[in-house]
Amino acid sequence: MEHKIIFTGPVGAGKTTAIGAISDIEVVGTESRATDDVRQRKDNTTVAMDYGVINLGDGSKVHLYGTPGQERFSFMWDILTRGGIGLVLLIDNARPDPLADLSFYVNAFRKFIGETGNALVVGITRMDMSAHPTIEQFQEWLAREKLVVPVFEIDGRDRDDVKQLMLSLLAILDPSAQRDA
Repeated sequence: MEHKIIFTGPVGAGKTTAIGAISDIEVVGTESRATDDVRQRKDNTTVAMDYGVINLGDGSKVHLYGTPGQERFSFMWDILTRGGIGLVLLIDNARPDPLADLSFYVNAFRKFIGETGNALVVGITRMDMSAHPTIEQFQEWLAREKLVVPVFEIDGRDRDDVKQLMLSLLAILDPSAQRDA
């Protein structure tokens, strides 16, 4: 059995890094040199997708697709979500307005989120650089949008943090799947 999970969020939120932290293969990426205001944040950026795989013990695979963070590549978002079963949304808390980023990405992926039965988890990165907004403020915003979903502080480089996001997403998809992986 094969499944597809999508990672999305703004530029620099840690999508490529998070996929790399849990993938059983080297991440296949479409990095290109940043040429616009993104260059102030990082040298390279994803322009089409990132791809990784988790091989499960029963022979099943979970395919991990990371979207480009820039809105100008949003045409890839619809392509990448086709056949997806859930969404991991990463938000960089050190950006100027993380709640606006949350709003933008939730609204951009609202159709997909609905199609998956609200199979969404949110990981907040770089909280060590900015403690505000708080996890509670993210949860409150989501609740106003009728989305009661897990929100975690994570480090995208930490395999255990990313694994916790994935296990939470699996629990939403199949509540009987709550077991240690």
